[in-house]
Amino acid sequence: MAANATSAALMLSDIPWGGPIGVIRIGRICGKFIINPTMDELSLSDLNLVYACTKDKTLMIDVQAREISEKDLEAGLRLAHPEAVKYLEPQVRLAAKAGKHKKEYKLSMVSNRTLEKVRDLAAAPIGAVFTDPSYGKFERGEALENIAQDVKRALEEEGDDESLKVLPKAVDTVRKQIVRKRVIEEGSRVDGRRLDEVRPVYCEAGNFPVLHGSSLFSRGDTQVLCTVTLGAPGDAQRLDSLVGPPTKRFMLHYSFPPFSINEVGKRVGLNRREVGHGTLAEKALLAVLPPEEDFPYTVRVNSEVMASDGSTSMATVCGGSMALMDAGIPLREHVAGVSVGLVSQVDPVTGEIKDYRILTDILGLEDHLGDMDFKIAGTRKGVTAIQLDIKPAGIPLDIICESLEPAYKGRLQILDHMEREINVPRTQDDTNAPRLATMKFSNDAIRRLIGPLGVLKRKIEEETGARMSVSDGTLTIVAKNQSVMDKVQEKIDFIVGREIEVGGIYKGVVTSVKEYGAFVEFNGGQQGLLHISELSHEPVSRVTDVVSVGQHLTVMCISQDVRGNIKLSLKATLPQRKSSLQNAVEQSRPLVKEASNIWASIEDKPNDNKENNSQLESSPSIEPNTSVSSIPSILIRSAAECDEADKYAETPKSSSKLINKSSNSRKRKNQFEHDSTGSDVEKTEEEDLLTAKNLKLGTKVAAKVHQVRARGLVLDLGNGLRGMYRFETTKNAEFEVGDEMVVECMSFSAKGVPVMSRVKDE
Repeated sequence: MAANATSAALMLSDIPWGGPIGVIRIGRICGKFIINPTMDELSLSDLNLVYACTKDKTLMIDVQAREISEKDLEAGLRLAHPEAVKYLEPQVRLAAKAGKHKKEYKLSMVSNRTLEKVRDLAAAPIGAVFTDPSYGKFERGEALENIAQDVKRALEEEGDDESLKVLPKAVDTVRKQIVRKRVIEEGSRVDGRRLDEVRPVYCEAGNFPVLHGSSLFSRGDTQVLCTVTLGAPGDAQRLDSLVGPPTKRFMLHYSFPPFSINEVGKRVGLNRREVGHGTLAEKALLAVLPPEEDFPYTVRVNSEVMASDGSTSMATVCGGSMALMDAGIPLREHVAGVSVGLVSQVDPVTGEIKDYRILTDILGLEDHLGDMDFKIAGTRKGVTAIQLDIKPAGIPLDIICESLEPAYKGRLQILDHMEREINVPRTQDDTNAPRLATMKFSNDAIRRLIGPLGVLKRKIEEETGARMSVSDGTLTIVAKNQSVMDKVQEKIDFIVGREIEVGGIYKGVVTSVKEYGAFVEFNGGQQGLLHISELSHEPVSRVTDVVSVGQHLTVMCISQDVRGNIKLSLKATLPQRKSSLQNAVEQSRPLVKEASNIWASIEDKPNDNKENNSQLESSPSIEPNTSVSSIPSILIRSAAECDEADKYAETPKSSSKLINKSSNSRKRKNQFEHDSTGSDVEKTEEEDLLTAKNLKLGTKVAAKVHQVRARGLVLDLGNGLRGMYRFETTKNAEFEVGDEMVVECMSFSAKGVPVMSRVKDE
């Protein structure tokens, strides 16, 4: 609208110009092109094409797209031209009715005499410079400047003041004629490259490990250093605009310092060139960024031009893409850009183009002396951004569409170099990588966390160095590394708490001590019981011997009933120490293994050996190629059994008789067995008479699985006595009916049913 209105205003004025022009916007939703889409339609569109033209030539193209193919882009351009031409005729009619008469003007042209004199003096040495590919940018510029000074001295000797006034323009015209003639007639470029050849590419990623992401990209004498900084969602740029989003979470800042072109100058803020180049590179990279739900960070890319010889904006796209991957940002694909130029030969009478050549990856000099700077950025799949700058009054659309193919081929060459350097997002496992966490809390929890006037929130930020932001019940934390994130989450858990999980580890403070245990406050004010049996792996006579009021503990939640009562364990977080009995067994294990082939006790059915052998073969505790019978790997015998074993050792007997003898000795009193859980269980005559009356807390019993339920087991404790065992996790596939285990009585339910705990290996 602004461009069309400006064109109409110029048509009404007395300012001479070659208009009118027509400008139109094209979008595409679900493969269908939309002319002048609304803001809502544009948010759904994968193409945002702005096209300006005269009646038969293209003036300007600006594109932001989501990897649109060159074929579809050409279709959009060919649709845009006739639609934009529709805006020309109304402006012509308006000017005919209300337009002013155009002012007369006289062009200040270089005379043919001056042009011929400068050509005679400078053509040969300028041609020699342009045919020598060994010249670099600054060496070539210095040689051309020396030629201009030689021509100036010659004109001063002749006293030709008229030619001296227009000397810079005349020398530049001669340079342009020589370069364009060589390109059209010989297909030769200034640096000796072919017309479709890309300059040598060099790139690095992660060259500054201390930064979140970095890269260095060089193409010829153009070099760009890109860095990436990640921030919190609250760091997003706020936009004061009537339309569009209120914030912007991805920013790219392009800087073109004077030293990049070998000059000394003062930086006095951004100029329109830096803003335009940065915006183009930002649009090119925006198409491959992950959605905000998957990657909520605010991202800032800073591009510093280190050296410039054309296409620094496209180098920024390449360097920015590698730096983003180096920062660990999951880009869908790499984005690369290349600039395509044009050198044409125009009929002086008709003004029509007679011949032309398309140049891939133009130099700064070819940009200055050529007709077009067509910047195209995209991935292997398609185009993400385009900007067209031209010098003549329009270029035919056919030439523009023809330029898309060499740009695509050049882009693929550059992408090959970039992917060899880094082709997937780098994993952020170093200490400098920032961390971001998002948590959901109730309004009451948020109020407790923030504190009065935000005092508590600021205190946490000052103590840890992290930053927190709250929005709609969502707490977002940004920390500079994982250790800082752990500190913040620990403080938040203590203030607000988190959902209690059985098996979860928590930090708390002892608030009171009782005879049967201690109460611990943890997880944002919740209370849990630390029973005396859960204080240590060793027997504890008094609770105060282990804990005291105010002591900080790390405990594990071992159970939580429907009423919300929480049971905690301190010994579950402590390393287990082996008992003296176990140490003695381990020291004598080779002797026991050797004797176990003779003296081992087996099942109550001594003749049923097949099942026992199969169990031993499947047991991971038995090493292969070890000759053992169907017996446990560890054997513990009473003193009476040992005496009897010595008696039988003096008189040799068959092993089968000895095994039977050993199995008969199983009925002796005070015999110890080693069950499948590795716990030693003393079997006495009282076990046969075990009842609910003589079952006490801490009593260890060998039980069998009677029934497997969803949340636990029903255990057969013997003599018709039943007990229950609750699962600590949801995994119950390891238990089957008939499995044996050693359990310990921990408590009794409201109906008097004993609640058992499985005795684990020490």
